[in-house]
Amino acid sequence: MSAALEILEKTFGYSEFRGQQAEVIERLAGGGDALVIMPTGGGKSLCYQIPALLRPGCALVVSPLIALMQDQVQALRQLGVRAAALNSALPAQAQRQIESALQDGELDLLYLAPERLLQPRTLAMLEAAELALVAIDEAHCVSQWGHDFRPEYLQLGELATRFPAVPRVALTATADAPTRRDIIARLQLGDAAQFIAGFDRPNIQYRIVAKDNPRQQLLRLLREAHAGDAGIVYCLSRKKVEETAAWLCAQGFDALPYHAGLAAATREANQTRFIRDEGVLMVATIAFGMGIDKPNVRFVAHLDLPKSIEAYYQETGRAGRDGLPATAWLAWGLQDVITLRQMLESGEASDAQKRVERHKLEAMLGLCEVTGCRRRALLAYFGDQLAEACGNCDNCLDPPATWDATEAAQKALSCVYRTGQRFGVNYLIDVLRGSDDERMRRFGHQRISTFGIGADLDARAWRGVYRALIAQGLISVDYAGHGALRLAEAARPVLRGERRIQLRVEEKPQRATRSGSRRRSTQFADADQQALFDALRARRKQLADEQGVPPYVIFHDATLAEMVEQRPQSAAELGGISGVGERKLERYGADFLELLRDAAAGRNDDGGKGNDPASDDGDSDSGGDSLAETLQLLRLGMDAQGIAARRAMTISAVHADFARLLRDGRLELDDVLPLPSEDRATVERAITAAGDASPGALRRAFEALGGGVPLSVLRCVQAAMWARRDAAGGPGEAPPKDATDA
Repeated sequence: MSAALEILEKTFGYSEFRGQQAEVIERLAGGGDALVIMPTGGGKSLCYQIPALLRPGCALVVSPLIALMQDQVQALRQLGVRAAALNSALPAQAQRQIESALQDGELDLLYLAPERLLQPRTLAMLEAAELALVAIDEAHCVSQWGHDFRPEYLQLGELATRFPAVPRVALTATADAPTRRDIIARLQLGDAAQFIAGFDRPNIQYRIVAKDNPRQQLLRLLREAHAGDAGIVYCLSRKKVEETAAWLCAQGFDALPYHAGLAAATREANQTRFIRDEGVLMVATIAFGMGIDKPNVRFVAHLDLPKSIEAYYQETGRAGRDGLPATAWLAWGLQDVITLRQMLESGEASDAQKRVERHKLEAMLGLCEVTGCRRRALLAYFGDQLAEACGNCDNCLDPPATWDATEAAQKALSCVYRTGQRFGVNYLIDVLRGSDDERMRRFGHQRISTFGIGADLDARAWRGVYRALIAQGLISVDYAGHGALRLAEAARPVLRGERRIQLRVEEKPQRATRSGSRRRSTQFADADQQALFDALRARRKQLADEQGVPPYVIFHDATLAEMVEQRPQSAAELGGISGVGERKLERYGADFLELLRDAAAGRNDDGGKGNDPASDDGDSDSGGDSLAETLQLLRLGMDAQGIAARRAMTISAVHADFARLLRDGRLELDDVLPLPSEDRATVERAITAAGDASPGALRRAFEALGGGVPLSVLRCVQAAMWARRDAAGGPGEAPPKDATDA
């Protein structure tokens, strides 16, 4: 894997693989097939991009959307990779140039939509070329059980017979067991190795609320948590999309609509603005999102209930692809349930498909009603177990109050029965609360036993009861009968007192405040760090506009955040930042180093010790707080990955904290990186042979060890060596505390 690691570091700018990336790459590079299920932001693309650069020939990437192809191609070209996308949007001359480049062996990756790929002329062209591999992205589209079935994907199984010697990989972020079986069968991947990573996205905070003036609820989220951030707001209908976008603009937000009914030019223009500008809100139907690689989407909001957990997971997964904190917010109500079930029952799907979709909707309703950890319930749906509550969902952060609603449920069910199972929710609530009006008298319901027995609860509380009873399957909705409620068989045990009902307390929502200016949500608590982060983002935007590319193809926010944390002062140090490969260092290093050096000079006008942020010795407020929090979490038994997820930091930033603590003697290396003694000795010898404290020592040690030990780990070992030398009073010049060597 040394060649793959070299490509990872020099081309993509990362020092170590994540999760199962290395195993997938090894499988494909060796000529084997694979099925890869990884969460959004988990690094699926690298799983086929690196083997494409390792194997002879051109890799063929099947992608469903032109926008997704364009983003991937732009990002790869920034890295110096020879990539192209062949689609109908290109002029004829550009298409011919790409075809010639393929035939001449001048492409590393070629992106195609399935419709274009399966044309006889395209297949003949590919048969004449040398193919490195075939990658089928968004592979869940092949499954009729998936949430985004696309018929054109069904024919991709033909690739197995046309290119039997070419390794194939199918990739997706979302696939339950039936969908995975369908992918394997339809794409003829029976011999494929399966790599199913965990579905957890720890940086995403899940929040689900009952609808109560949802526009005000959304406004409060935007003003209090995500002012100035880029985000997506999903609505069920086109009309609601346009109305919501217009309303958000009236509230002072930069909001754009997107749905299939808009002119193609309008959709493209709005999507381009969302991708390239900062702080834009996209209000959309589910037609938007699959092809969006924008990594710094800070929130995804749903103003209507998704039809399944798969759809919810896929859509919320578009937030926080860069690993920084993000929010998935959903407001749902009784009418959502009625609408979705009506759409399901009136659809043209087969009875078997409808049964599957009913189960999926019921699971989604269960996630909304759960009073425990939402992340645990979400992951359990995909067969992924979370050992303990996540601490980063609404139920964990603010545990809901619950009440024994058994008696209220019995009253609500009895009222459905006593009124003849002919009426909707609003009328039933009027009966329960004793509303003696003309309609009530016309039907004679002021004389039935359930009239007025629910006066102790207000209308909002009763709506919550009925919403929960429908969600739990105790009541069904007669769509042909204008939304009349009917008792389901599951209601009998409740009416008989054989089953208890526990519900969350309905809380009154607070109105959004108008206080405070609309600024982008803060990345850093320290004002100097935030100012530098903003300056780096502004420089990135300037460079992106000059080239006509999205800012994130230059550097992700996470890369800029690590620059702020690490404060590199030389090209070598900047090259040690995650996401800074050789090509990007060459193209952009001077621009970003200028800002980093200016910031360092501003902090050290007194000629004090160095410009490296690690040389603060933890004495600054922000640095001291960071070290203290890392140390506390470490003592609670969390490892580097757990601390990074909890604090929304990069692994290398956590390792930087470890190095400072090791250098100060507050930790032992075994506390944070339990290396076998022989491995530790090998690493220490490599660092010593590389010159220890001399400039570039860790980079030389990294290369001497074949790239098998990440630079951030080498820094920790080096810090432990220095601390041990200090304690022993050894000879020679002591290296400066917390010096960082890239």
